Amino acid sequence: MAQTNTLARSMHDIGLATWFGGSLMGAVGVNGAAGEVDDPRQRAWVANSGWARWTPVNLGAIGAHLLGGLLLTRANSGRLGAQKGVAGWSMAKGGLTLAALGATAYSRTLGQKMMDAGDVPVESGTQSANGTPPEVEQAQQRLHVLQWVIPGLTGAMLVMSARMGEQQRPGEVVQGALKRLLPGG
Repeated sequence: MAQTNTLARSMHDIGLATWFGGSLMGAVGVNGAAGEVDDPRQRAWVANSGWARWTPVNLGAIGAHLLGGLLLTRANSGRLGAQKGVAGWSMAKGGLTLAALGATAYSRTLGQKMMDAGDVPVESGTQSANGTPPEVEQAQQRLHVLQWVIPGLTGAMLVMSARMGEQQRPGEVVQGALKRLLPGG
């Protein structure tokens, strides 16, 4: 009977899709919608409330993605050495994953600084206003960049996952194995 990895793939893919989609929705929806609030002193509270509600879901999604990825790596360990290109793509995706984890953690740290500042005037979740304290303004400037970096990194991870799925096609496996075995391959 053939071994399947449906659960691991589902955890990996749904976790990554949630991480990507949530970060993109947050940049466009949560941070932007906060700017629609009439009282500038309540805008940061609205953005912070949205992100605070999202944090546990995002943490679960990231955990599912990482666990699914570890299970898939273990299940495909034979291909890592036997099929040319698999290890390289796996290492590159691992690097992107570390970068996305770092950006997400840093973004959460900056968000906490904003939450700790309380009701301060801002234009939106990532844009300061007259009267925004300097430490909040600095956090917002960094968050303004990170809100696009995180979906960029996780989106690139989705593309890499698609390519790595293609590497499992029988023709790709044979071609990659032959390249590994033949001199100059």
